[in-house]
Amino acid sequence: MNTTPNANRLHISIFGKTNAGKSSLFNTIIGQDLSIVSSVKGTTTDPVSKAMEFLPFGPVVWLDTAGLKDTGELGKLRMEKTLQIVNRTDFALYIIDSSNPDLDEYKKMALTFKKHNIPHMVVCNKKDLINDTQRESLIKSIPNSVFVSVKDSNSILMLKDLLLEKLQKQEEEKPILGDLIPYGGNVILVVPIDSEAPKGRIILPQVQVIRDCLDHGIKTYVVRDTELEDALHELSKVDLVITDSQAFKEVSKIVPVSIPLTSFSILFARYKGDLNVFLDGISAIEHLDEHSKILISESCTHNHSHEDIGRVKIPRMLRNHTGKDLKFDFKMGHDFPSEDLSKYDLIIHCGSCMLTPKTMKTRISLCEESGTNITNYGMVLAYSTGILPRSIEIFLKEGL
Repeated sequence: MNTTPNANRLHISIFGKTNAGKSSLFNTIIGQDLSIVSSVKGTTTDPVSKAMEFLPFGPVVWLDTAGLKDTGELGKLRMEKTLQIVNRTDFALYIIDSSNPDLDEYKKMALTFKKHNIPHMVVCNKKDLINDTQRESLIKSIPNSVFVSVKDSNSILMLKDLLLEKLQKQEEEKPILGDLIPYGGNVILVVPIDSEAPKGRIILPQVQVIRDCLDHGIKTYVVRDTELEDALHELSKVDLVITDSQAFKEVSKIVPVSIPLTSFSILFARYKGDLNVFLDGISAIEHLDEHSKILISESCTHNHSHEDIGRVKIPRMLRNHTGKDLKFDFKMGHDFPSEDLSKYDLIIHCGSCMLTPKTMKTRISLCEESGTNITNYGMVLAYSTGILPRSIEIFLKEGL
């Protein structure tokens, strides 16, 4: 709990053509030789990431990418990996080799940044290799560019200061619960302990909800489903009960209808995604048939068991609900098929606790562009058990 999860860190990505000096700059900024530096084009293959405290802003993740305009079969694969990073980027640095600028390639990437609503800075690297005339020409072409050299520590410090100034203006992160429950309110978190629960710890969404409650002065009571009834009797006032989605049906029977009830997954549907889009996506369930194809998308990588919610429980539940032999695909982590979504009739996403809000919203936008319905685990489970209206009531009441 002392380490900020990467999903809660702002992601800063470095883009540019091969041999623009991206990896050298990446290493200089973070103060470690993580990326391999070479004069050979295409040295960086897979993206390299580093979580760090970028003071005084706070926790960030830096991402170094393979060069754009790469060629050959391997170059094409490296380019695909680089463009996937766009979906995870909150802020971009585009690196230009001052001694050999390719402004057309930058303009193409600038359109990509615009499409995905990614703010960016242009960094003209290797300033030590150009004269005043070349510098003035670049300033004229890209007025707000920053000139640096890894051999000039003052220029790197200036770049950091300018970046910090821009990051400080980024929109403040919205709360998970702080705008739903009043200061001093009481929230019960229901955390069943089964074979899917990590031994000796609780999972990230539960940790993040507890921290958000602490930040907003909300009193939190964590119980298993077997102790929930006792907790409700002991507390004179409960503002909200939040349950693990898999226990929705049992918990709903225990919690009086006068007490709002939702799940961690639905909370994160609002926090990381778009609750209204996910609600619209639920309607697709009633139109599924034997020819329908469904994608189950998980943001984390883990081994699977006979109780796995994404691989076992949700497919079984939907097959039982529709009476159809539905077809499922499964993707994990950042392996989201952004180029071929139209073949799916429905995408069911996890709570996205391991993704940034930017990544999740980009996935939603891609689904909207392809006309593909998307919803999430918690909403499907609530719908299948007949308690979806109750589980979103608190959000509708607050107009959120």
